[in-house]
Amino acid sequence: MPESKPRKRTERRPQAAAPEYKPNPVWFKPVMFGLMIIGLLWIIVFYITEAQWPIAAAGSWNILIGFGIAIVGFMMTTRWRS
Repeated sequence: MPESKPRKRTERRPQAAAPEYKPNPVWFKPVMFGLMIIGLLWIIVFYITEAQWPIAAAGSWNILIGFGIAIVGFMMTTRWRS
């Protein structure tokens, strides 16, 4: 069997290059915060108007719609880069 040459202390293993992250587009933060605020306002309007607004026919589903809009905004925060 051929003998392997021992590594010297000065030799280093090649390291993978760090991935380059591009910053988010300009529109990303306003849309992210806008969705969170719209979802919150949707739910507040539903409670203040006693289910008459935003969509009276949706009834209590308005709460789910508001949370859904806000959750999309919160999910966008996982992709937020400076």
